[in-house]
Amino acid sequence: MGAHVVHALEEAVVSLKTLDAVKAQQIVKDDAKLNAMEEEIMDIGSRLIVTQQPVAKDLRRILVAFKISSDLERMGDLALDVAKVTLRLQGQELIKPLIDIPQMAELVQVMIEESITSYLDENTDLAYKMAKDDDQVDQFYSRIITELYGYIASNPETLSQAMLLTLVARYIERIADHATNIGESTVYLVTGRRPDLNQ
Repeated sequence: MGAHVVHALEEAVVSLKTLDAVKAQQIVKDDAKLNAMEEEIMDIGSRLIVTQQPVAKDLRRILVAFKISSDLERMGDLALDVAKVTLRLQGQELIKPLIDIPQMAELVQVMIEESITSYLDENTDLAYKMAKDDDQVDQFYSRIITELYGYIASNPETLSQAMLLTLVARYIERIADHATNIGESTVYLVTGRRPDLNQ
């Protein structure tokens, strides 16, 4: 699921940069695969709870798998939302070359990969790194929003597209929050404690 989400985000941002409707439509089609993966994880985990009656860390492992699959599915939905913006912008030219949004997305892709690695390796140090990475994403987000509001102030005709691009930045920022949630789930799996890495 993690690899699927990274790919979906990468393709969604490329589709936006190039206003490639075909690529965006493929992301829309592929979303069903991610939903099916989440359902399969929920089914397997539910069967294990019923048949094995796990306790302590074994139960935490299943509950964490549920939570992480839910976070990944939500990330996929947000990547899908980016692709839908591409479709809404068909027939237009971008008001500016996209630089910060793709850079922000690259950082978020690394966060997704590292959050999954932290979970698979039960690496709490890597999980806690999510908080620092999320702070960087928040800085990108603030910079993008400030720039786009500046465009709106000086060029009111850019309002519609600028607002769509602010939504894209928000979607990517939310994906980072879900990656941070996976870090929190990793810490819970290993220690039984629930830290808040999204502060």
